[in-house]
Amino acid sequence: MDQKIYITDAERQKCRKVANAFAELENEAVDLVVADTGRFGFVRLTYFNELYGFGKSSCYTDSKELFDALWNDWLNEQLFKIALNDPALMDLEYEDIYRSLTAEKRRELMGKRSFFAEKAGITDA
Repeated sequence: MDQKIYITDAERQKCRKVANAFAELENEAVDLVVADTGRFGFVRLTYFNELYGFGKSSCYTDSKELFDALWNDWLNEQLFKIALNDPALMDLEYEDIYRSLTAEKRRELMGKRSFFAEKAGITDA
């Protein structure tokens, strides 16, 4: 029986580097875990509930796609924290919260994307 490979060794190493770059997300209040599932790729588990476990899972075999997903998780967490400190923002969508920020704050957040990209070895972020 032929063994099927779902993720290349090279891409698996790239995905591991991306997961490591965002490892701080697993240590924050975000209900997020990124698991290496061997030849199947990497699984992003989100929305943890004590009773039912994780509410959503997504599988990645491409490091750029994993980077984009984790970047969105990180950015949304930052926007949520900002909204917690400003009741006027609590009912807004993440995009609207972002648009309400000063240009300087938006640059600061987007600069973090470059930081994560460099840490993850992603060159076209």
